[in-house]
Amino acid sequence: MSFSIEGKTAIVTGAANGVGLAVARHFVDQGANVMFADMDEARLSHECGEIPEDEGNIRYFAGDLRERLTLANLLSATIDAFDRVDILVNGSRQVMPSDPLDPDDDSFETLMKQNVTNTFRLSQLVAKRMIKQSEGKDEGQAGAIVNLSSIAARRTQPELLSYSVSTAALDQLTRSLAVAYAQYRIRVNSIALGSVMSASLKDALKKNDDYREQIEDMTPLGRIAAPRELAEAVQFLSCEGAGFVTGQIITVDGGRTLLDPVGAPAH
Repeated sequence: MSFSIEGKTAIVTGAANGVGLAVARHFVDQGANVMFADMDEARLSHECGEIPEDEGNIRYFAGDLRERLTLANLLSATIDAFDRVDILVNGSRQVMPSDPLDPDDDSFETLMKQNVTNTFRLSQLVAKRMIKQSEGKDEGQAGAIVNLSSIAARRTQPELLSYSVSTAALDQLTRSLAVAYAQYRIRVNSIALGSVMSASLKDALKKNDDYREQIEDMTPLGRIAAPRELAEAVQFLSCEGAGFVTGQIITVDGGRTLLDPVGAPAH
């Protein structure tokens, strides 16, 4: 069983910071060709500039990933750079508070587009390319798609209604695409993140001194995950060694969902 992704080509969205950046960096360390993609061009350029290029296996693409043309251009840029794409990590996700009683609150539309629709559109484009690349081959995986979701999908938090619903929809999208793409030997899985030291969590901890202790008390393993730990889980779902795993929502939360009460913090 091989867990290697060396020589594979991956697109990682949300790669300018947090978990997305950790996944992209980890993939580079594992010998993959990686297209770092994000909407924040300044941050993306800065982060990629800090990573030493090794045999040209790093590229980055900045643009508004909410636009269909931008997604198509992202795929084209990846093919131009590396000739193919084997792995897609949909790591671009957004968290916003919600007001369930405010009819002017547009968080629902915003997060459904950001967390679900964009993932669906990019997955469609990349899957078509993976199918084309695999023509004439009858075995081995044609590609792997990994979505980054959240444990918020299975919890009830009115103040995060839009985020919870969008991640629940993302989990169902994962299962549906897994079945739709199975005949083409493309696997689709999702990772439901618990408390990870992401950019948004760092900001939350700065604003609330007691927040870290609160999270750790609710997590059986008693700590917040490092982004690298999520990156390694993504690698597993991307590699040939996970060749019979598809349509699964893998929870990486330190056991938190085993104990969490309703209304506990989502990070």
